[in-house]
Amino acid sequence: MIRVIFSTHYYTRWGERVVITGQGPVLGDYDLELYVVLVSSEPWLMIRMYHVMFACRAKVATCRAVGADGDGSAVHDGGSCCSSSSSSAAMNSKLLWEVTVPFPVDALEEEDEDTYKIVFQFVVVNEHTKEVIKFESNKYTLRLKKDEAVDGSSVYVSSVWVDSSHHANVLKSSAFANVVLQTDHARESDTLLLKKQRGPEKPIHVRDHVLVRFHAMDLELMQGESICITGGTAILGNWQLQQVVWMNQQGSKGCWEQELWIPVSAFPVTYKYAIGRPERDLILEPGESRLIVLPPATDGSVSSIAQYDGFVRRQDRWRGAGVAVPVFSLRTENSIGCGEFTDLVRMGAWCKACGFSLLQLLPVCDTQVRKDWRDSYPYSSLCVFALHPMYLSLADLLAPYVDRNAEVYSALLSDIDSGCAEISSTVSCCGDPDDANGIYVDVDYEETVDFKMKMARMIFEEFGKEDMASDAYMEFASSNSQWLIPYAVFCFLRDMFQTSEHWKWGKFSKPTPEMLDHLASPEQEWHGTIKFYCYLQFKLHTQLLHSSQKLREMGIVLKGDLPIGVDKRSVDTWMHPTLFRMHTSTGAPPDYFDPGGQNWGFPTYNWECMAKDGYAWWRRRLSHMAQYFQAYRIDHILGFFRIWELPANAKSGLLGRFRPSLHYSREDLEIQGLWDIDRLAEPYVTDALLHELLDDPELEEEVKERFFQPSPGNRYRFKEKYASEIFIWSLRSRPGIPDHTAVDTERVRSVLLTLCQNVCLVRDHDNPDHHFFPRFNLTHTTSYDHLEDPHWKHVLKEMHDDSFYGSRSDSMWRHQAYKTLPMMQHATDMLVCGEDLGMIPPCVHPVMEDLGIIGLRIQRMPSQYGAEFGNTGKYGYMTVASPSSHDTTNFRAWFEENAGRRTRYCETILGMHNKTSTTCTPDIVRDVVKQHLFSPSILSIFSIQDIIAMSHVLPQRDPDEETINVPSNPEHYWRYRMHISIQELDQDAELKHTLQNLLSASGRCNSSSSRCASNEDS
Repeated sequence: MIRVIFSTHYYTRWGERVVITGQGPVLGDYDLELYVVLVSSEPWLMIRMYHVMFACRAKVATCRAVGADGDGSAVHDGGSCCSSSSSSAAMNSKLLWEVTVPFPVDALEEEDEDTYKIVFQFVVVNEHTKEVIKFESNKYTLRLKKDEAVDGSSVYVSSVWVDSSHHANVLKSSAFANVVLQTDHARESDTLLLKKQRGPEKPIHVRDHVLVRFHAMDLELMQGESICITGGTAILGNWQLQQVVWMNQQGSKGCWEQELWIPVSAFPVTYKYAIGRPERDLILEPGESRLIVLPPATDGSVSSIAQYDGFVRRQDRWRGAGVAVPVFSLRTENSIGCGEFTDLVRMGAWCKACGFSLLQLLPVCDTQVRKDWRDSYPYSSLCVFALHPMYLSLADLLAPYVDRNAEVYSALLSDIDSGCAEISSTVSCCGDPDDANGIYVDVDYEETVDFKMKMARMIFEEFGKEDMASDAYMEFASSNSQWLIPYAVFCFLRDMFQTSEHWKWGKFSKPTPEMLDHLASPEQEWHGTIKFYCYLQFKLHTQLLHSSQKLREMGIVLKGDLPIGVDKRSVDTWMHPTLFRMHTSTGAPPDYFDPGGQNWGFPTYNWECMAKDGYAWWRRRLSHMAQYFQAYRIDHILGFFRIWELPANAKSGLLGRFRPSLHYSREDLEIQGLWDIDRLAEPYVTDALLHELLDDPELEEEVKERFFQPSPGNRYRFKEKYASEIFIWSLRSRPGIPDHTAVDTERVRSVLLTLCQNVCLVRDHDNPDHHFFPRFNLTHTTSYDHLEDPHWKHVLKEMHDDSFYGSRSDSMWRHQAYKTLPMMQHATDMLVCGEDLGMIPPCVHPVMEDLGIIGLRIQRMPSQYGAEFGNTGKYGYMTVASPSSHDTTNFRAWFEENAGRRTRYCETILGMHNKTSTTCTPDIVRDVVKQHLFSPSILSIFSIQDIIAMSHVLPQRDPDEETINVPSNPEHYWRYRMHISIQELDQDAELKHTLQNLLSASGRCNSSSSRCASNEDS
């Protein structure tokens, strides 16, 4: 039996406790179910907490020492203080948690013939509920030589807690490990790394020495670089940089180890890590020296110390830059109607030439719900796993068949060419038709999709059977069977019923495995259609995967986009209805940009049901994305804290409530003196109000007669048939009626919508008679204004402000985020970014920081209260800095649309005093791009419109025509397409040179770029 003493410094909050788990039966083998039952004994072991002798001197009243027989509970004022430094200063601010674990020698796992290994990880749990609160971000491997692991020996493990919030953890993601920093450090030319660095031999007088194993991590090393140690003792060179001790790379990339016999008399030992490269000066890590001390004197049998120091500290952190462009916006000489997956390779090559590291896309899922232009909205997924056929390259699809049937091939190629010309001539154009350089063709969604589907079907009929018999297709079909057949059957039924509203499909509205097998059976006459949809997805998958792999080889990260919702009329809601609250809709509350709020039409998630199988649907969805992307943006990350939920009959985004959130019960309201609940929760309608809004006695009587019925208190109530926004919104004038009647109809519709929204309280959909929520901006309603009792007004305003601007539900939202976001992080190794704009509750940014999720900063939408513009120089490292996004106007349009704001921006941000320009020149855009590149943010990402606007050579389009989305318009046509091709963009040498210089000067240039390499060498 050997003893391993595990220790780590972590400052727990109230009710938290640190435990340890790991690989093998002694440490529980990571079985969380066992942990819940066996928290206080093996296989999970409670760690008893010691108050470090010199720790928390200022907090003596809130920290107390616990002896060996103590209960292990922490008494302090909460808060978390975690870093990757083992300096004395760092230890002074934490608590030392420690446990002794006996390991039978025969239970140790062999790594090789000479070595045992113990894999372990620290975890923070709730000491009452035993729920896991946080995993330490690293799993460590303790290696023991077999001649050390003898009965009675002891090993002391001192581990620095590396929190998930540590910035270096993002470098573990596939975006860095597999793309940006994919350099193999152990190349044959790197003799420094190939040669195993040996520490001093075992001393003769072992009892006077302790074997210390140093462990450190660094994920940013360039080819030829290595890690070494220097310190304040002879064996570490007494801080002489010519006598450092070199370390060895072990196991996974980025882990470095070295073992040294250090005399007992030399302790405590101060030391630092350094980065070395042949024929260059060492780079010593900044900050205080690290400290290693002898373990507490127990029985004197500790034979070795394993010192896990986390990440090597660096003065400069990695920073990069990227370009954001939807696939449909790309233009090449060969793409038809819109950008295609194959165009990504050319776009990536241009990015690499400029020095960019990342290419960001919008969602690429199939959105063919309505089968018209409204499906151009890329966030309304028909199926979260299926790719959109509009991105299919017909030329690439047809190319492999050139030798199979030359005549058919030529005929199909001719059809493609003629169809391409027809699309180009029929789609609407922007710009001046008299100016040959001013006609810019945007996407005609319907023409493009219809043509590609028709041609793809023709190619499938001619050549598809052989492809579907191939090993590649069989592998694709097998690995994607869980969604592929349901998707194909859904598409067939959608086409047959001429609607995606699957609840109208009769006996097919509730799918079963037997029904799917029957409909997909080869015996069915429509089997060719089922096969075609599968074939199409196989080809789309092949094209996107190939482009992604090419970008990866270039060192370009492909960043995807994860929509917050799925369409109600989707494969996912059809197959998994219990995962969604189908009687609700998702949106966003009103804000400065959209006073009516937003209603996206997606059902909200049933998180409670999703949790029952460990969020399997989410994990499958993310794993599917990870085939193509190394990073992704979570659209509306606030939805994973709380979502703005609306009733299914809502049209605007006004009458919603956050879910989850704390409601007000009928009893709560009555205690506050609010006894007439119907007065507050029903639309407030009176004769005086109707007269004020319509000012037409005859029309008033007609409206009252048709839409309302009398209600107590001299009020009116909507008749049940008309008591919804969605019905009122549908009221339209009949064709052919007189103009004045049409005007009256539109006027009545507007008034009815105003009255329908005229409430102070919103009823809970699930418990409408007993649970209530304040309506957003209730103080702006006439329902509120006409209240006679000042006390009622005061109570309602307090309820409103606490619900929307206070901390009433903050802990609930924080708890929700900690259940969902870590699951998403751990589902894949993709880099996770979150769109955290809008009305942000106080808990959002701390939780994202704690989890190590990168946020978004748009300068015109500052997160600082009261600021008009964000200060890019003060952005946090874990952010993306961008001048604009697809949900805003491009920078030129924003700059030119408001003269007063433009003047303030030029003076306060650009320092252009008395030099304000009325138009946004390329030089102004260049200054804005430069400002963002020099920000501390880990990434600066620019829309393709803003990049093109820097050019002095390329033709410039009207900036208002370059808007991708107008969030306030729920039926916006997403059709923006670059007015120049990627080839033309590449020919602008001046723009490319400008970008290369800016990226190089700001330290963001892609290391794989030849330009960057030449700058570094010089």
